[in-house]
Amino acid sequence: MGETIWSGVRERVESLARADKSREVFGAWGKYGGTGHRFRLAEPLSEASVAEAEAQWGVSLPADYRAFLLEVGAGGAGPFYGLTTLARTDAGWLWSDPGGGTVHERLRVPCPDVEESVRAQAEHERKEPVESDFEGEAAFDAAYRAWLEEDEKLSDWLLSGAVCLSHEGCGYFDWLVVSGPQRGQVWLDERAGDGRFSPLGRVGFAHWYLDWVEKTEALVRRCR
Repeated sequence: MGETIWSGVRERVESLARADKSREVFGAWGKYGGTGHRFRLAEPLSEASVAEAEAQWGVSLPADYRAFLLEVGAGGAGPFYGLTTLARTDAGWLWSDPGGGTVHERLRVPCPDVEESVRAQAEHERKEPVESDFEGEAAFDAAYRAWLEEDEKLSDWLLSGAVCLSHEGCGYFDWLVVSGPQRGQVWLDERAGDGRFSPLGRVGFAHWYLDWVEKTEALVRRCR
């Protein structure tokens, strides 16, 4: 296959399990809940399997992520609590759900561009009901329930065309856009902490993942 950006990466990740003797790496060992990914990677997928998953959901996966699935693994060890895993199930090919909830049926729908996304989120935030504006608790509760219903619809729209990659903790999730003008970019969903769903600059999957590998290797060296 020749030299690629992923050459040797699986081996580097697996070696971190042995090197992190003090178990300092966040998300790897279950210190903060869960079992941790323990630097274990799922087996790589075949070209036929990836093509089948793409055909099922009507998407063409970004090249760097697609190559990762073929050469490194279908998921597992990675930033924060690890990567979601693409696997064949009774319902076909699905990404495992860490709580972020990839909406598979909307993967082919283009993810909104940055300006659209920011504008829609700001408008929705401005509409959040304030209890002091209502004469009674019942009226406020009804308005707030309606607002939450709109919040769910907005979330489905915002996350269209994106695969949930990883859970950072505290309800924050990293996503990879697979459809639309931002295809190939990694976005961070911080809405659980009153933040926004927005891109990590112009960061692609390879940059995001390899940055984690390099920083984790540096941390492990310091902790020896």
